[in-house]
Amino acid sequence: MKLSKPKYIFVTGGVASSLGKGVISASVAQLLQARGYSVTVQKFDPYINADPGKLNPYEHGESYVTEDGTECDLDLGHYERFTSITTTTNNTVTTGKIYQSILEKERRGEYMGKTVQVIPHITDEIKRRIQLLGATKKYDVIISEIGGTVGDIESLPYIESVRQLRNELGYQNSVLIHLAWVPYMAVASELKTKPTQHSVKELQSEGVQPDVLVLRAEHSLPEEVRRKVALFCNVTPDAVVESVDKPTIYEVPLSMRDQRLDDVILRKLGVADDGEPDLASWKEFVEKVKNPKKRVEIALVGKYTELPDAYKSINESFIHAGAANHCKVKVHYVAAESITRENVAEKLGDVSGVFVAPGSGNRGFEGKLEAVRYARENNVPFFGVCLGMESAVVEFARNVLGLKDAHSREMDPQTKNPVVDIMEEQKKIMAKDGTMRLGGFACTLKSGSKSAAAYGKESIVERHRHRFEFNSKYLDQFEKAGMVAVGTNPETGLVEAVELKNHPWFVGVLFNPEYHSTVATPAPLFVAFVAASLEYQKSKTAEQKASK
Repeated sequence: MKLSKPKYIFVTGGVASSLGKGVISASVAQLLQARGYSVTVQKFDPYINADPGKLNPYEHGESYVTEDGTECDLDLGHYERFTSITTTTNNTVTTGKIYQSILEKERRGEYMGKTVQVIPHITDEIKRRIQLLGATKKYDVIISEIGGTVGDIESLPYIESVRQLRNELGYQNSVLIHLAWVPYMAVASELKTKPTQHSVKELQSEGVQPDVLVLRAEHSLPEEVRRKVALFCNVTPDAVVESVDKPTIYEVPLSMRDQRLDDVILRKLGVADDGEPDLASWKEFVEKVKNPKKRVEIALVGKYTELPDAYKSINESFIHAGAANHCKVKVHYVAAESITRENVAEKLGDVSGVFVAPGSGNRGFEGKLEAVRYARENNVPFFGVCLGMESAVVEFARNVLGLKDAHSREMDPQTKNPVVDIMEEQKKIMAKDGTMRLGGFACTLKSGSKSAAAYGKESIVERHRHRFEFNSKYLDQFEKAGMVAVGTNPETGLVEAVELKNHPWFVGVLFNPEYHSTVATPAPLFVAFVAASLEYQKSKTAEQKASK
């Protein structure tokens, strides 16, 4: 810790949603971290759900999982991928959690019969949560991203809490960064700043003045536009920063550094620092992403393929793994329910790797089985995660072991051959959350396995988000036929990973390795899978040339 007490940065958004507050928050964290400061980032979501765990991915994209087993917004994935910090339940807050906490206190009589109100009770709880990370661990800077858009009724208590807290923290102990959109009017060939002005005016009407403006735009902002925004929005000209769309989000920290955003923030926080951030490794990574030496095609078979954000961590893991292999991974999204025995070769015949994604429910499950079968029978590199491993187990049971009615208990509660099942001690638990394995769990990998080779060690910890397990009653049958358990939980003996003996690269895991993948440390299994896909592509190309 370089500072005597923590400084606070608040990130808000206006005009429109999806401006990239999470990426900007993560980028600022990365820049400060590269200057030697200890940083953490937290997300405040204004929805009333306790967490996104039960939200349909079409509603909110991927549900990310922290090491301690908290289901949270996908922006926490950005925080971890950019900085390699480990987030916890204290890094994610929703209105649902706030109100739940307040109501529990009220029922316990902690308010002594007083009327519970938004001010001060809700705002006090929000302020407590904002400062909680600083109370549990020493950080130089704590960044709080406020979800939603300024002006939304749901966001009002958070903005009010920021207003109060900034007054309490005192001058130069906090900075507020506001993101707004500068649309380009093609008819007039002109960038329009009025939406930004209105957004800042709305923020000011709620008692908060931004210190820094990050303006999202399709085109670079001329100097006169920046000065106009600075004048009308009451910020210094150097604190107006543009955020133009980039080929990769990993260029954003470099763009922010080019505009000296980190210098501006530190100055406004009263921190005297004329140093330079160490971005050498970051620039090297970005160079690999932008200028790959090779390209490989991989099919992602899933049920939410219309919405890439449903697989955000997986997509980013492929970018990390691609950079590690000096290649561009082109992901082809294949809807599982569109795959049949008759068309699977047409759907997957041109790819060099098959990835079967996590998910739940029966929709598209049979299509996933066909994708697994195709990869197994044609020696195409295969990687299955969570339900992807379960699909591999069911497919193998049906088509290799001859258990034609083999199934997962999730899909068919009455199946006579539940090769995927809930553990015996969980069967009486009625609440779904009670049967889920969430967060980091240990796994022991078998020496000589492809998984152990990928990690370079035999003892690992990976995060889980599932409730059904491989049924170990069938393990002997599987292993005699060639599907081997190569990863097990050291405490429970539960099977965590399986591989095929006579296959170039066929790995299924119940855990979610994508949650640990970062720019600095790409997920080992993704790196190994991409490498195997490149090797398959090389051999396939050689065969095609030889046949001509």
